[in-house]
Formats: sequence, structure tokens, C-alpha cells
Amino acid sequence: MKMKRTNCKSLLSILLVVCLMAAAGPAYADHEKGPANHAQAAALIDVTSGRLLYSKNGDERLRIASLTKIMTAIVAIEHGKLNDRVTVSKNAFAKEGSSLFLKLGEEMTLENLLYGLMLRSGNDAATAIAEHVGGTEEGFVLLMNQKAQELGLTNTHFMNPHGLDHDEHYSSANDVARMTAYALQNPTFKEIVKTPTKRAPNPNESWDYKWDNKNKMLRLYEGADGVKTGFTKKAFRCLVSSATRNGQQIAAVTLNDGNDWNDHANMLDYGFNHFPLKQVIEKGQKIQGYSLVTGSTFKYAFTHDEETRLVKRLVLHKQGSPDVSFGLRGHIELLLNGVSIGKVPVYEQGARLPEPPSALQKSRSASAQGAALSLWQSAAEVFKHLVRANHH
Repeated sequence: MKMKRTNCKSLLSILLVVCLMAAAGPAYADHEKGPANHAQAAALIDVTSGRLLYSKNGDERLRIASLTKIMTAIVAIEHGKLNDRVTVSKNAFAKEGSSLFLKLGEEMTLENLLYGLMLRSGNDAATAIAEHVGGTEEGFVLLMNQKAQELGLTNTHFMNPHGLDHDEHYSSANDVARMTAYALQNPTFKEIVKTPTKRAPNPNESWDYKWDNKNKMLRLYEGADGVKTGFTKKAFRCLVSSATRNGQQIAAVTLNDGNDWNDHANMLDYGFNHFPLKQVIEKGQKIQGYSLVTGSTFKYAFTHDEETRLVKRLVLHKQGSPDVSFGLRGHIELLLNGVSIGKVPVYEQGARLPEPPSALQKSRSASAQGAALSLWQSAAEVFKHLVRANHH
């Protein structure tokens, strides 16, 4: 396989922003009793800051059914090529459970399979994707578990790419929320999960495939833009939904909830009403008394008067320090109630400020290893530590 060439200097610059700007914040805010719901476990997260806004039995290990496909999709997007043609194997053909009814030997692009995976929850699509991207289904599951480990999802373990019941296949509401917040940073994933209907070429018939999204929240809730439904006889009804209002995106998770559509509307309302996203620092903002500017924008979901208790602390690196590069001179640490909720890099005035980390959130070749893969793993390592801060 040919290795995709990567501008490592650019990636290093962008990774620096990932390391210094990402916000994660303390454990979910203790605000009232939270939104009423019927779920065995539930979680609510602000996608931009990664802050858990609400959690109910959030660390309990449970079956998650087809919510598994959130991880399947993001791993495939990060490791595969969207225009690759994927062949349906005997293992993928007629896979039990929900299906796209793909034919044995049929070819479809990875991109179209991802739409079928997320809109119609095709288990045949999940298996075909896994075999193509991971070499084997087992190889792909290894990538899924590696990603879970990188993201600090300590209550998550995968045994397959589709979510069919297995005693060693599980996650938690909090982990699914964090996984979703991570995936929604990727523009390809974000576009797929908000799509109401998708058409794809059908090589075996005179008509095209037409897939309507199973996620009714896209029609029921104002601003809804994702994410995934799930059900098995042992997991029962599972749902991840997301919505964006006034520039803020929030994701809700419920596991084993017989009234999930209504509960998700209540949970999302709760998040928007009590935790509005506010901009604390703007990229390029001058720092009074210094010839320095901020290297990124910082936003956070605050409740009540929390913003008035926010403390900003400037930390400058010593000259000659290995941390000083590309005009970087230090960072501003942001603390809420004495707990760090994020850092914003600061640069010399006139230095070229790095692009936001979303510039990295694009599909790439499965063979893009070496420096590029190492950088991605490092970025995920940072995300993992920030997510762990949510436990304190």
C-alpha cells in the first residue's frame, strides 16, 4: 500500500494547539437534580468543551447495541479512504440483525457504506467496513479498542464492529458521550449523522439505494443533527442524539430507555437552558502588558454564575525551553473552582498562529503511518488526560 505523504511541520504545529487548547473541565456540574428520564444510564455532554453536563449511572458498564457503530465510523474515517471500493464478503453478506441487504461480492464505496452504517444501522455494512479497513474483522476491532484506550474510555471494550450482543462487548453512558463528542469534531462523521436521507448507486438493480435515517430526533427536535439509534434484545433501546442551537452542540446518551425520544428532548433542553456555551478567549487576542497574543479561541459551557469564578493564569516558558517553538511562548491556564478546565497557547505578536485542530479531522489512508499516525496518537493521548479530568 502506498503511504500518503504528510506535511509533518504543519501537523506538529496543529498538534501543539490540540495539546494546549483542548478544554475538558471538572466532573459534570452539580446542578439541581438534572433532567428526568427513564434510562438505566444516561449522560449529557457539551461537544465543544467536552464537559459532562449530566450523568446518571454514567460509569456503569452496559450493552450498547448499535451505538457501537459510532466508534466503527470514526475509526474507519480516520484509517480509510472514502473513495475506496469495498467488496462484500461471505462474512458480511446476510449478517444477522439490521441490514442494507447487500449482495455477496457487491462493491460499494467506503463513503456510501458509512452512510448505510449510520443511517440504517447495517450490520452487513459494519462487517464489510471492518474487513476492508482492518484487514480482518478482528484487526479492525483491535483498532476500535486502541482508539477507546487513547480516548481514556475505561469502561469500554469492543468485540465486534456492529454491536450484536456479546458478554465482553460493553461501554457506559459517560464513555459513549465522550466518544460521540470526539467523533463530532470530524466533519465527515458530522455530515453523515445529520443526513435525513441518502441515495447510493445499486449495481444489481435499476434503482438506487435510498436510506432514510432511523434517528427520529432529526424530525422531532429543533436543531437536531445526529447521531445513532441502537437496539438488541439484551441491550434494549439505546440512543445518542445531538443538536445545535446558537452555535452550541450538545449530545445526549441513554441506555435501556423505553421513552428515549421524549427523554432526549428533555435532556437537550436542559443542556441548552442551563449550560450555554460562552466564549472566554478569542484567537489573536492581545495580552495586556505583554507582546503576546492568544493562539486559539476558548469556549466553555457555564451554568449560573460560574463564569465569574473563572481564573486565568499566564504561564510563560523559559527562553531556550524545548517547549518554545513556532513563536510559542507559553499558555493561559483556565481554572474553575481551582480545577483546570483547559489551556490556551500564547505566541509572540506577529508569529503565525496554527490552524485549529479541525484541520486534521479529515479522512486519510489506512497506510498513513509514521509521523502522522504518531501525532494523532499523541493528540488522542492529550484528549484522554483531559477527559480523565472530568472524573475529579
